Amino acid sequence: MNVFVTGASGWIGSAVVPQLLAAGHQVVGLARSDGAAAAVADLGAEVRRGDLDDLDGLRAAAEASDGVVHLGFKHDADFADAGRTERAAVETLGKALEGSDRPFLLASGIALLAPGRVLTERDATPMVGPEAPRGGAEELALSYAERGVRAVSLRFAVTVHGEGDHGFVSTLVGVARDRGASGYVGAGANRWPAVHRLDAARLVRSALERSPAGSVVHGVAEEGVPARAIAEAIGRGLGVPVRSVDPDDAAEHFGWIGMFFAADAPASSALTRDRLDWTPTHPGLIEDLDAGSYFGT
Repeated sequence: MNVFVTGASGWIGSAVVPQLLAAGHQVVGLARSDGAAAAVADLGAEVRRGDLDDLDGLRAAAEASDGVVHLGFKHDADFADAGRTERAAVETLGKALEGSDRPFLLASGIALLAPGRVLTERDATPMVGPEAPRGGAEELALSYAERGVRAVSLRFAVTVHGEGDHGFVSTLVGVARDRGASGYVGAGANRWPAVHRLDAARLVRSALERSPAGSVVHGVAEEGVPARAIAEAIGRGLGVPVRSVDPDDAAEHFGWIGMFFAADAPASSALTRDRLDWTPTHPGLIEDLDAGSYFGT
């Protein structure tokens, strides 16, 4: 299969591309900079220069492919603007694949979809419409299942961890280093689902090859790691004390990540494991933290 991948040089994409190549697929990776192009080429994929705002380029790449894995997102842009870009990109890619029965996989997320209860693959996203977070992209992408596209939502855990991670967990480590203490909100009983980057990449390959149209896939290895356990592991790694932060002070203490770290967002992957015969094999989040790579050791 000739697969067009956006976000090919990113945190998840740079693990997905080798998985696809090892399985015998050909990969064309979108790259918006010289550095991204070099990274995609080093992975062994063909490079297509462009970005998510280049709708004509996205359309042409999708039409020339046997399927699309859309992992890209404008993380460095204003969030509302990034959502508009995401919706336009999804609409462009979906329309390019209409009536072809080709796969269209969209990277989505689990955070804040069903706070306080275990989210399952059967739960529809509440984020619908152009003004919704991320432009309501998941609901839009899945709508193409009714238009002859094998559309699949890839809902990744709140934290996709591993050596080299610069996401949520790395941000929490930076906050703890700056504050001289590793914090958790309230009692720290709220839960974060987690998955190792390499397990997530293997799941993407399986979903591309096997998931039916309209599927929701959960990239979740651990249903919910308590926030206090995460804070304690960060405290051990940095050698700093661990303490509770009052919910009213979370925004001031943690900054933008406070609302996420205070969320209770457990998620199940039981249906995904059964349907795709997926069993995570890489270290869990606490084991990964204790291994030291987040602390430069």
